[in-house]
Amino acid sequence: MGAAACDAAVEELTRLLDQVEEPLKQTFQNVHQGYPTETLVRFLKAREWHVPKARDMLVDSLNWRIQNEIDSILEKPIIPVDLYRSIRETQLIGLSGYSKEGIPVFAIGVGLSTYDKASVNYYVQSHIQINEYRDRIILPMVSKKFGRPISTCIKVLDMTGLKLSALNQMKILTAISTVDDLNYPEKTKTYYIVNAPYIFSACWKVVKPLLQERTRKKVHVLHGCGRDELLKIMDHSSLPHFCQREGSGSAKNSSNDIDSCFSLDHPFHQELYHYIEGQALNQELIKQGSLHVNIPDQDPEDAKIVEVIEAEFHKLGEQNGSVNGDHKE
Repeated sequence: MGAAACDAAVEELTRLLDQVEEPLKQTFQNVHQGYPTETLVRFLKAREWHVPKARDMLVDSLNWRIQNEIDSILEKPIIPVDLYRSIRETQLIGLSGYSKEGIPVFAIGVGLSTYDKASVNYYVQSHIQINEYRDRIILPMVSKKFGRPISTCIKVLDMTGLKLSALNQMKILTAISTVDDLNYPEKTKTYYIVNAPYIFSACWKVVKPLLQERTRKKVHVLHGCGRDELLKIMDHSSLPHFCQREGSGSAKNSSNDIDSCFSLDHPFHQELYHYIEGQALNQELIKQGSLHVNIPDQDPEDAKIVEVIEAEFHKLGEQNGSVNGDHKE
């Protein structure tokens, strides 16, 4: 798509957005954080530059934010620190550093995440809080530092320990993925897959052809822990702990080790938790408990991909004797 056509699409979407009600315009400010054009482009990309579809997607997202009080999710409710620690130990995600271009690098321990210490609502709430902290605190900070809009992140996905039993987590993973796809589109510039076992390779082979071309281009499956490839785009200090040496994997690092970007003791999680805690203390009423965030309906194409993944897991399970058992690499 040419630059002129892109500019025209942004102008048309801007005009359509000017027609929405004031509450939607206000929450849009929390979304774009001073960079409305870049935000409109993300929604346009997500709908293949089809302006009416991008407009509907954006309006649905803004309504979702209002209905679920997403603008105040960094203020309330506050999660008790022991529960937050349990979530961090089972939903392995953290900010490991920044690329040489200033893009935040998030590490995710896909293979060893268990999601077994809290309700679905807590995990979804925690995930959205990380998204909002990234978009409202981290990205504006690095944009100011580098003097240009930085609106995306890099994700390094560690597949160490991935088993067929991951099928049991599909409900939570689907909920989180749906929230991201419909409300935080095009926020990830590149996905790097590391420490990939056979089970991932088998699923990726059948899922890859179903993905849109722009999504396929974002996914890079690296050899081993991916250290050498990742060092081309980031310094060693920003490498996730599971990439710092070959065979290091998440399993070799305690979640309580400060060097682990999943640990509550890591600066990112300390800053995030205390930021939310501080914001909550400024409110007249401090409420503890999970938010019951409404999960949007999944896109039919995404639902098809989930079905394919589930079918492939069942197929591999039959080959190995148990859908919930370990696999043989």
